[in-house]
Amino acid sequence: MKFLIVGFGSIGRRHFRNLLSLGYEDIIFYRSHKSSLECDELEGFPVETSLESALAHEPDAVVVSNPTALHLDVAIPAAKAGCHILLEKPISHNMNRVAELQEAAEKSGSRILMGFQYRFHPGLRRIKRWLAQEAIGRPLSARVHWGEYLPNWHPWENYQESFSARADLGGGVLLTLSHPLDYLRWLLGEIDSVWAYLGYNSDLELNGVEDTAEIGFRFTNGVTGSLHLNYVQRPPSHWLEIIGTEGTIRWNAETGVAKCYNIEEKTWEEFPLRANFERNDLYISEMKHFVAVVMGQFVPICSLEDGVAVQKIVQGAKQSSEQGLITALEVA
Repeated sequence: MKFLIVGFGSIGRRHFRNLLSLGYEDIIFYRSHKSSLECDELEGFPVETSLESALAHEPDAVVVSNPTALHLDVAIPAAKAGCHILLEKPISHNMNRVAELQEAAEKSGSRILMGFQYRFHPGLRRIKRWLAQEAIGRPLSARVHWGEYLPNWHPWENYQESFSARADLGGGVLLTLSHPLDYLRWLLGEIDSVWAYLGYNSDLELNGVEDTAEIGFRFTNGVTGSLHLNYVQRPPSHWLEIIGTEGTIRWNAETGVAKCYNIEEKTWEEFPLRANFERNDLYISEMKHFVAVVMGQFVPICSLEDGVAVQKIVQGAKQSSEQGLITALEVA
């Protein structure tokens, strides 16, 4: 199986190393040579500087891991070429050309897996099982909080130059930390309306993007939810709480522990991670699944349509913040 990796920032390098660890060595790179990372690891691998020459290698699979605003410049031609795609989240920085990608994938049969790897987190998977078992009765509300200090993300680079800090590359806390928008849909269903406040409140030197987002949702099943995101919090904090008619579920991303409150026994059932669990295990699981998708063994656990749904929530949140109104969303 032949892979093309587009972009060699931190996530591109991670996918490269994971492919090697899984025994896949037929890998081509398409990159602009603008990465802040050392590229000694690429010695011996073909590196192309145009997408046309990269696709001429006829890869079976393409990993799109360049900056958000450039995703579709690669994903659309790759889909037209019939390649299967692991598309890092989010799809793009706006809805422009998203329909073109959908059309290209449908015509060519390209299978697309969105890179929302939290769907592979054991704690969140256990929560999905608890919800299916109605362990907390009927869900009523959900809350996610995620804050991390942006300059600490990639110590080897100037954060001001990273795509996360730049509007022209599709940055901003809402797009960059959009994982909860996906896993909340996955756990609780479709979102049909959103309100939001997006702000630049800190002393970080950002280029036209927000560092704080406060978002509220209504799900089609009546559940209400809220999400707080920020680029400034130290120490970092990422957690989820779901309140139901008969109990509460909590998850802490730092420890990985998920727990469910039993109202009859008045105790918490805990689901801890295994002792040797590492964050990269999510990406390994994701890559194994992607390989199976390419081979036609599975349909993507997080499809292009899931990515489109998240993109619509993002756009709805931006519209709400700009207009000061609740935004209704189209639900498929």
